[in-house]
Amino acid sequence: MLNNMKHFINKLRKQERLGQTISTFVRFNLGTDVVATNEETVTAGVWSENISSLDTHFTSSVATNAQRQYYIDVYQDDPANEGSAVQYSLAYGHAFGSGSNSTGQLNDSPSRAIYAQYRSLLLNRGDSRFTTPSGSTNSIYIINFKRNRLKERLDPGNFEIPLSAISARSTNATGSVTTDSSNIITLIDNSSLTSATVGEAGKVYYIVSGSINNGVYNSTSPVYYGLAYPDHGVLILDANKLDQSLAFKTNVSSSSEANNHFALYKSISGSGAVTNPSTSDPYGFLARNSETVKSMHYFVRVTNGQFNYSNNPTYVTGSEGLISQPSFRKDPKTYITTIGLYNDQQELLAVAKLSKPLLKSKTREALIRVKLDF
Repeated sequence: MLNNMKHFINKLRKQERLGQTISTFVRFNLGTDVVATNEETVTAGVWSENISSLDTHFTSSVATNAQRQYYIDVYQDDPANEGSAVQYSLAYGHAFGSGSNSTGQLNDSPSRAIYAQYRSLLLNRGDSRFTTPSGSTNSIYIINFKRNRLKERLDPGNFEIPLSAISARSTNATGSVTTDSSNIITLIDNSSLTSATVGEAGKVYYIVSGSINNGVYNSTSPVYYGLAYPDHGVLILDANKLDQSLAFKTNVSSSSEANNHFALYKSISGSGAVTNPSTSDPYGFLARNSETVKSMHYFVRVTNGQFNYSNNPTYVTGSEGLISQPSFRKDPKTYITTIGLYNDQQELLAVAKLSKPLLKSKTREALIRVKLDF
């Protein structure tokens, strides 16, 4: 192996003496060859396969009873199917532990743990309740988007939650939903009306009645349903408002497994079975993600005298290091397929692939633009 390498190096030296210079690394001129572009915001559908409207919703039968007391995962299709993935999760929280089974100990109630968890995650220090212009609430429903679908954040102004009214619900039952489009409301954030409030959890918007297409309903006096935290991909809904508007009948008894978050699941999934009269499509849970992409452009300038030879051992032959292809000896040619970006220690940092091999010779020059997003 060592002898073969020495032989190859000797061939390269002979080529250099013959004027067959082989370029391996060329340093960029930072003033002319490297250009930093402005940041760009890129959005895509938040659900699997980057779709932006979800009108089918499934839960899994394999979830344990202990898990279901705290939250439920919602899938795009039957979780028994291969490749089915969680899209979002639903939970119910109560500041004093009501509405879930605590075996007589409210301090151990799942609903109290859920409220405390999201209060710690989202509220500023010193704040103890989720509050909208309609007032503060002890009782909340939570929609938590799957983190790996969010990229950097939920895109403000680009989500719409359809909720169907609960037509009947008995104690501890998940409830039945109406199939009448007149009993369905849609919720959006108020980013079209005002800038976000910035807190310790990042940007915060109010959730109000409205639609993406038509904006906030009654924009001079919106109806507030909760709070949106796009940086965390979390939506907090005021249970009291859902009780008033959609007959959720949130169970706040002190020690019973109320399944309140299943009522929210019924409301969202039930709307998918109803046709939206304005679009003639099923009501879909609309959402998009958002990320800021920074780009650098590297202009690789290949002059006529560069990269006309290859350092591949098969390019040369014999003890004199002659080019193996006779027609290349006076008119050497190569094909550029890949460009590597290196640091000063010659460590490979990124690779750019050309869509097809690019012919290079002494009579051909090339300017290749490499775009690096990060």
